[in-house]
Amino acid sequence: MSNDMRQMTTLGRSIEDSSFAIIEQEAGQHNFTPEQWQVTRRVIHATADFEFKDLMRFHPQAISSGIQALKAGCNVIVDVKMISAGLNEDRLGAYGCKIASYISDEDVIAQAKTKNTTRAIEAMKKAHRLGHLDGAVIAIGNAPTALLETVRLVKEENARPALVIGVPVGFVSAAESKEAALSLETPYIVARGRKGGSPIAVAIIHALLLLSAQ
Repeated sequence: MSNDMRQMTTLGRSIEDSSFAIIEQEAGQHNFTPEQWQVTRRVIHATADFEFKDLMRFHPQAISSGIQALKAGCNVIVDVKMISAGLNEDRLGAYGCKIASYISDEDVIAQAKTKNTTRAIEAMKKAHRLGHLDGAVIAIGNAPTALLETVRLVKEENARPALVIGVPVGFVSAAESKEAALSLETPYIVARGRKGGSPIAVAIIHALLLLSAQ
């Protein structure tokens, strides 16, 4: 895989480099490792929100586990297709990774209606039934219930993802779902509080891909 996966023109690369220089200047001191800072810096770049410097939390093995999984061609399980749309399939495909979202599957929708749960919950259950969570990078940027269900599947049903990216945005259960994820022994990357979203999940995965090429 090319060391420069940004696929930019010279001008585009210059603009991005200037943006990162501004972030470095304005962010000031921090306690992240160099690899964790590369992830956090890209989240700030995607949002223009320096508060993420205070919100990002990393399991000690999060970066290494995520990179190892991606290099091994893991499944990338996402809660919504908006994340899929933002990810560069060529970059992931170079490692053999496949992106999967089950939230719009007819059986998932039917189960959610029958059980009066959410499509996000049933989608994560389906991924687990298929065995697609084990060794996977799970990226949740929209649905707190998907993150809560992931935590439950890990703790109660022996799901074994390589990395859980928990950055759902919202007012109902978003902050609580992230606090639940912080209790996992499974490697995680979490943005605490209400802020989050699919672009942040995308930024984190792309940061990991860039780190994997270094």
